[in-house]
Amino acid sequence: MTAIVPGPVPVSVGPPRRMVDVTIDGLARQVPEGSTILEAARAGGADIPTLCYGDTLTPKNACRVCMVEVEGARVLAPACSRKVEAGMVVHTDTSRARHARRLVLEFLASSVDLSAAGPELEKWMVDYEAEPARYGPEAATVAGQPAKVDNGLYVRDYSRCILCYKCVDACGDQWQQTFAIAVAGRGFSSHISTEWDAPLPDSACVYCGNCVEVCPTGALSFVAEYRLREAEQWDPSRQTRTDTICPYCGVGCTLTLHVQDNEIVKVTSPHDQFVTRGNLCIKGRFGFSHVQNRAPGPGVSPK
Repeated sequence: MTAIVPGPVPVSVGPPRRMVDVTIDGLARQVPEGSTILEAARAGGADIPTLCYGDTLTPKNACRVCMVEVEGARVLAPACSRKVEAGMVVHTDTSRARHARRLVLEFLASSVDLSAAGPELEKWMVDYEAEPARYGPEAATVAGQPAKVDNGLYVRDYSRCILCYKCVDACGDQWQQTFAIAVAGRGFSSHISTEWDAPLPDSACVYCGNCVEVCPTGALSFVAEYRLREAEQWDPSRQTRTDTICPYCGVGCTLTLHVQDNEIVKVTSPHDQFVTRGNLCIKGRFGFSHVQNRAPGPGVSPK
């Protein structure tokens, strides 16, 4: 019998992280120095809502849904980016923090369409008793604008965009280094845009889809998902997920195939996979049409 020799195990060569004592919701904890309040709180089981936070991106503090109360601080602190300090006392579920979260959820839901943001957001709206309708229909500033369907791979529906900047970071210096999109305009006119608002096929976009991967509200989605939602047939409860390895090159990226009614509707990659960290290229993300022998989508020329 041939012995199986295990492969090399990654070993950290940096100095060990010092542990600091903090108190979160009345419970004393020791957490690694440099951890954020969000990481420390979630490790202890606290449920803090987040929208702009991404586990593979540097926090932007854009949505302000994760605010918590720190004893001795004048204002609430964003849990996603505020680092823990020795002796810090944090309260994640005070009336002040809950009030702030409720207002933020109401402001967001009254100005954009959050119907595709997923069941977690629906749960938070109920838990925090958010009532966006009390601001009236005139409060909507971007909801209702038409979606941008200018290619056969993914759709940009900015009526759902909360300007969390995650797509900009994923496209820019944190992952893809393509810089195809950025924030354009100022104030209430701020929006995500390609250079000179050019159609996506005319921009610097390389169609890696990493922006789609990190979008929390469905503003960016696969064409297949968009069409199913338009037909009111998108149903995650009927979808299965299967992990496989991308066959296109030797990097060995892990793909998660989302299948509904025996058809692949989108492809993601696990964020804890050390090869990809959730990121893929155009082939891994969108190169699955040959599996189902589908006709090319609009804007895609047959080969």
